[in-house]
Amino acid sequence: MNKQYCFARLLTWLTLAGLLAGIGLTPALPLNAATSPAQIEPGAGKWQTWVLKSGSELRPAAPPDKAATQKELAELQTLASQRDAKALDQIAYWDAGSPNYRWNEIALAQIQSKPISNPRIGRLFALLNVAIYDAIITAWDAKYTYNRQRPSEVDPKLVTVLPNPASPAYPSEQAVAAGAASAILAYIYPDDAKTFEAKAEEAGRSRLLAGVNYPSDVTAGLALGRAVAAKVIERAKADGSDAKWTGTAPTGLGKWKGDKPLEPLAGSWKPWVLSSGSQLRSAPPPAYDSAQQKADLAEIRTYTRTLASNMKALYWQSFDGINTTWFDWASRHLFEQKLDTNAPRSARAYALLSVAQADAYIACFDSKYTYWAARPDMVDPTIKTMFPDPPHPTYPSAHGCVSYARADVLAYLFPSDGKVIQARAEEAGQSRMWAGIHFRSDIEAGSKLGQGVAALVIEHAKHDGAISTP
Repeated sequence: MNKQYCFARLLTWLTLAGLLAGIGLTPALPLNAATSPAQIEPGAGKWQTWVLKSGSELRPAAPPDKAATQKELAELQTLASQRDAKALDQIAYWDAGSPNYRWNEIALAQIQSKPISNPRIGRLFALLNVAIYDAIITAWDAKYTYNRQRPSEVDPKLVTVLPNPASPAYPSEQAVAAGAASAILAYIYPDDAKTFEAKAEEAGRSRLLAGVNYPSDVTAGLALGRAVAAKVIERAKADGSDAKWTGTAPTGLGKWKGDKPLEPLAGSWKPWVLSSGSQLRSAPPPAYDSAQQKADLAEIRTYTRTLASNMKALYWQSFDGINTTWFDWASRHLFEQKLDTNAPRSARAYALLSVAQADAYIACFDSKYTYWAARPDMVDPTIKTMFPDPPHPTYPSAHGCVSYARADVLAYLFPSDGKVIQARAEEAGQSRMWAGIHFRSDIEAGSKLGQGVAALVIEHAKHDGAISTP
């Protein structure tokens, strides 16, 4: 899916540009005639932000005057004459999808190389995509305040590699997203801060090489994105995620067993749409000696595993199943519905998905560490699991909580495919029972909790200033 997604949008333009670059020429005619007459979300600067007070809170100063603009045009002409295969590759890479797209990919790759716990993955993506969203909304406020023309609209002799986006030039949306995303990733992974900063600079420079932004658009965009990220990081530093657990796990029949419970304080972290992690707390799980618990145990003991169920259970246990697949769903649907060129609406979709994921983890872990319920093989040691139990209590199922929260939000955003998306959430939840690591009651409670979180996210979305349909 990623290869197809990366090249589909630029195929026509890059085929031409690549062929011409290969023989040492630049196109004789501008390629910016494809600019759409319809402006992209001119009212998005007034959409509700998550951390900022409004889209105008950090409005940058006006763009440079006419004389300075002429100097910038000369600089862009020089860059256009220096385009080579590497430059075209950078343009293609950073222009694929919306401004969020590459940064979510970069974050996923970073987490795989330097793992963090699943609740912290949820926190990371919420911080990342909220920062990009608020930065994009701020950029749109500035764009339609200043209405700066794109470079080739001022100087038709400037040859662009890409068609001009149908929005004002200042500040650059790719640069704004890059500034915000790189700062958030540097906050989470400070040892790699320089790498993220270099990627942000490359993302901004790609817009200059393409000829669709001025240097000052990029400079202002990077600065604005970083300023928004600073506000988001300020919130992150006070969200309770740095607290250290000093408690002890309760003991007794039906209680979880282990020395190092994973993130026992995650339920107390500051959420985004919930009033607290306990707002939707699940009802108590079935008692260890109840008829319901016995029935749940019997179901696991007698379940006959198949190749298909094993493969699905292993997939949903994998990093791709837990994380990547949901962002791939969002990216693909944005692409299919031509929303990848609509930066505010794409940023909104990624932010809503990420907030649902983060709050679902918070709500789930609040319930988990309220009840400390034992895993199936802790109740009945004869049960053989497909893989080791996750190091946290069984009730409710995190796969149920988080998968259903993400699926319901995606179904709201992309209703034509909603049933398919929700079916995947059901499969993700059921797969934990097939693997022997969860009771059915865990999955049912988790799905209910996740759907409750999604309902709050969707309610937020209905009143955030964007049109009611994505």
